[in-house]
Amino acid sequence: MRDQQLFQPQDYLTPKWYLFKSSKLGNVYDSIPWEQLSACLPKKNKGPGAPSWFSPQGMFGLMFLKAYLNLSDEKLIARFNTDWSLQLFCNKLLQDHQKIKDKAILSRIRTYMADHTDWQQLQEVLLQHWKTDMHNTHVLLMDATCYESYIRFPTDVKLLWESCQWVFEKQLYRYCKILGVKRPGSKYIDQKRMQMSYDRSRKKTYKAGRKRKKSLIYLLSKGLGQLQCLLNENPQIQLHLHERTYLKTIKKIIEQQQFLQQHPAKELKNRIVSLPKAYVRPIVRGKEAKRVEFGMKAHLLQVDGICFIDTMEFRAFNESTRLKLSSLKHRSIFGSLHQLGADRIYATNKNRKYLTEKKIFTCFPKKGPKVNNPAESQLRSLISSQRATVGYFGVTGSSSLLILLAK
Repeated sequence: MRDQQLFQPQDYLTPKWYLFKSSKLGNVYDSIPWEQLSACLPKKNKGPGAPSWFSPQGMFGLMFLKAYLNLSDEKLIARFNTDWSLQLFCNKLLQDHQKIKDKAILSRIRTYMADHTDWQQLQEVLLQHWKTDMHNTHVLLMDATCYESYIRFPTDVKLLWESCQWVFEKQLYRYCKILGVKRPGSKYIDQKRMQMSYDRSRKKTYKAGRKRKKSLIYLLSKGLGQLQCLLNENPQIQLHLHERTYLKTIKKIIEQQQFLQQHPAKELKNRIVSLPKAYVRPIVRGKEAKRVEFGMKAHLLQVDGICFIDTMEFRAFNESTRLKLSSLKHRSIFGSLHQLGADRIYATNKNRKYLTEKKIFTCFPKKGPKVNNPAESQLRSLISSQRATVGYFGVTGSSSLLILLAK
């Protein structure tokens, strides 16, 4: 008689899985639509090459764990290697001899997900799954925030000098050495000494800064001309895509700096502040501690403690113009909208008229000598306090996975 096995080889997972499902992290696991999220990423590549550590579910799981546990990339991987509950959350239970040694794997996963995931589709999947368990969906809170990019504080002198270094050291002098030709004459070495002296000075006056900018603009114009002549005389030199992008950005930088020599800064549009991140723009926030921020500005909507992104751009925009569109987006997802909380910047005459027509109560202060109803004043104060204290308004997060479990 054939032997009957009572336990399959994979049944050793059962005790761990039971403990995991009964834990708080297991409750979070049950609240996430893994199949719909996994469909937002391309199917697993089964071609040549080393197999990937994580499936699409595992990639999304790592992003949730990073925000849920508030750990750095290195600490999250170290804990993942030793905590089987995190491994079950990501659907990747390691064997006793297995260990993830790659500390940059999370960075690559984020890059892969950013390139292959539509953040609007991702938000729609989560909201459609969660909205049945949400309460007070008739209340909408909105605000704008800025997710700063990691760049050094930009100045015109730094930007021009970085451009000069790239043109002369990384391009012109390198190609002259490869071709075996003499370097064209320039004052780059003298300007390098002057730049070092300027950087060491403790007090950088406006007069000294303007003098440096004028010298660097002349040096950069000369270097660009010499580099272009070298490329025209040697057609065998083919610049890579990122080099052509840098060259295009530097040409735009010198045009803007020449414009600033004769015009005030407020007249310059789309000002470049970083050479490697040319898409970053200065965003004036008007805060006491940090007047200008550099990064992506996002307009956030919050319903019942869960935030989702309305729009995000690398340029400054007036968030008050998004009120009507945001309210329509809320109605399409949750249905009715009766109460709205926002800053005073949203309280324009146009927005007030629209909200009055739709019979939406707001926390905006009344206009004119109108008597405040005590009940309305209390509700208005409650909405204002909720908007200012609940959720992730003003807190940096990670792209579209800003939508987190708030409870």
